[in-house]
Amino acid sequence: MLLSIVFGILFYLAALILIIGVASHIRRYAKTPAPLVIPTTPAPTTRGGVAARMFREVVFFESLFKGSKWTWLFGWLFHFGMLVVLLRHLRYFTEPVWSWVAMMQWAGVYAGFAMAIGLIGLFVRRLAVDRIRYISAPSDYLMVVLLFVIGGTGLLMKYVWHTDIVALKAFTLGLVTFSWSPLPSDPLLLIHLLLVIVLMLIFPFSKLLHAPGVFFSPTRNMKDTPREHRHIAAWAKKLEANAQRVTSE
Repeated sequence: MLLSIVFGILFYLAALILIIGVASHIRRYAKTPAPLVIPTTPAPTTRGGVAARMFREVVFFESLFKGSKWTWLFGWLFHFGMLVVLLRHLRYFTEPVWSWVAMMQWAGVYAGFAMAIGLIGLFVRRLAVDRIRYISAPSDYLMVVLLFVIGGTGLLMKYVWHTDIVALKAFTLGLVTFSWSPLPSDPLLLIHLLLVIVLMLIFPFSKLLHAPGVFFSPTRNMKDTPREHRHIAAWAKKLEANAQRVTSE
């Protein structure tokens, strides 16, 4: 039971840091002024067009596809595979399991392999492409390795060294309901969970924040209407109002 308490506390701590960290960064992104209209052209001129562009960017990685087909392929495989794997893991936190989560369980297994293939491709890209290797920091390599080991240990537990899924689900449901249950002591499972905790802890302080950050990118979320409408940032409006007040006085 001591093992369950330790991992339970670690998960609560990691979840708290993850939520507060991501929320604080999103708040900072939202408050950062955009003094210039700088969308990457050709850009839409309507809000509907901007929404469509953001959808294509977030779901299909449109700009990455235009820039590098191989990077797009491995990047999309990784991101799509990770999304499906995360959704598949909802079965451990819900009882009864939602119908759509149950129906996608078969897809989650294949998504795990897609995630691993994508990560291998992205890692090789950092090593093989000179300009990418030049700008890559050690943390970039470590992040890819961390994600790969998390996915790899998950696949190993699925196909090689099985763990007690029933006891694991009881533990995860206990975390949600604050009614802890014993955690299986399988070494591979403990490594998998510990690495997930590490990922949660470092996520708010890493480049992985590009996930929410893309929605606040002025090169993507702005209309290309600088000739039709004068763009004035909120802080600039205050300065202009203060200047007019001083002039009138």
